[in-house]
Amino acid sequence: MTHYPETLGALKRSPFGTADIACRSVKDEMRQNLLARLREGSPLFPGVIGYDDTVMPQLVNAVLSRHNFIMLGLRGQAKSRILRSLVTLLDEAIPIVAGSEVNDNPFRPISKFGRQLVTDAGDDTPIAWLDRDSRYVEKLATPDVTIADIIGDLDPIKAARGGHLLSDELTIQFGMLPRANRGIFALNELPDLAGKVQVGLFNIMQEGDVQIKGYPVRLPLDLLLCFTANPEDYTARGKIITPLKDRIGSEIITHYPETVDLGVTITRQEAWTTRRGPGVRIPDFIAEVVERIAFEARTDKRVDRRSGVSQRLPISVLENVVSNAERRALTTGETDIVPRISDIYAALPAITGKLELEYEGELVGGHAIARELIRRAADATFRERAGGANTDDIVMWFDAGGALQVADDVSADAVYKGFETVPGLVAVVRNTGLARKGDAAVTAAACELVLESLVARKKISRSDAGQYGRAVQEPRRRPGQDMFGGGLSA
Repeated sequence: MTHYPETLGALKRSPFGTADIACRSVKDEMRQNLLARLREGSPLFPGVIGYDDTVMPQLVNAVLSRHNFIMLGLRGQAKSRILRSLVTLLDEAIPIVAGSEVNDNPFRPISKFGRQLVTDAGDDTPIAWLDRDSRYVEKLATPDVTIADIIGDLDPIKAARGGHLLSDELTIQFGMLPRANRGIFALNELPDLAGKVQVGLFNIMQEGDVQIKGYPVRLPLDLLLCFTANPEDYTARGKIITPLKDRIGSEIITHYPETVDLGVTITRQEAWTTRRGPGVRIPDFIAEVVERIAFEARTDKRVDRRSGVSQRLPISVLENVVSNAERRALTTGETDIVPRISDIYAALPAITGKLELEYEGELVGGHAIARELIRRAADATFRERAGGANTDDIVMWFDAGGALQVADDVSADAVYKGFETVPGLVAVVRNTGLARKGDAAVTAAACELVLESLVARKKISRSDAGQYGRAVQEPRRRPGQDMFGGGLSA
């Protein structure tokens, strides 16, 4: 365990008292630690996936350039996660003047309290240590945030108790920004900050001073300032004051996963799928269908692209899918939790709550669009994995009047026996490698994938209750009726 000096005199005699460490800024500190990590070749930000060739180089350049920066991207693009991971570039602990509200550097105190204490106590000045996690401060910008919240305000009670004038710095109740001194201050959704607060932020960034209730206060803060914003809000006229935007060194653009495989990896990392009791086995094609729902939604004209489709959508859907399969396993006494397509339909609440619809989408309805997205995702997954499979025998059986009821509360063995009655269905699953012989649970899930693909192509239909049957001709559609002819499927 590292022994940290407890007085200024001891600090001066320790390695922490060397000139290159004692007086370096937080940006220099992060730059040196980042350079060391780059030399070692160790991961820069563990847990952040998909940005190695796009976002990470921009972020590295910003830190090496000692820039304040902003991350522009739609919701669910790991902006906040990246900002929080910046603390790994800070030292494990730094010395501060004990009792200082603004984390005064013992060698260069900026507050009146810190300067007086060092002057009066000299080498006996007590030293406290601040760990790296305590050096990160995050705030969500909203229109009601004030200068007092960010910078501070005069405290008449402190003035009365200390016998100070209101103009005395010792009467200030410091806000979040001064309290983050010698650390990282992250402000989410910067455009939502009121203009006058942006001016105060700009003054702190540029001149290190601000006026509180008409009294000028000099605060040469040592900070890395980082922001997040939606690209459309950030560029909208009047949202950002020009001087503030001009002082932000780098604009870093984030994005959604560029490939389905990458999205699946992110979702598997973030989703809570480990449950007690029976083991969870998520077939690869089920995970892919869940991920493709988000990909399909991001290209759907009825979904608001300005709002975006968060990566939290497939994460929440996968968790709901596993939960529905878990409930079924407990009911039927199965030893494995193996999700099926019907479980994805049961996860509709995790989809509809994360879709911002355009006017046309509102007319159709969120549930109808979500069901369509599931079918399109299932079809795209089947085409990717077995696009050339012959499904004619399956379609002919349904055209001849065959029907099949598939519920999400029936055991895998029972569903598998039902699928065996459909000519060629199990054979397609086996021949395409979607499931191996003897694994009834995965085979049942794969058979549902094939049927959903045929529903998406309008070769068969699916009813509200999960009954597959012959294709329904496209009659006059009532508002809200499902576009695939099976009614509003569940």
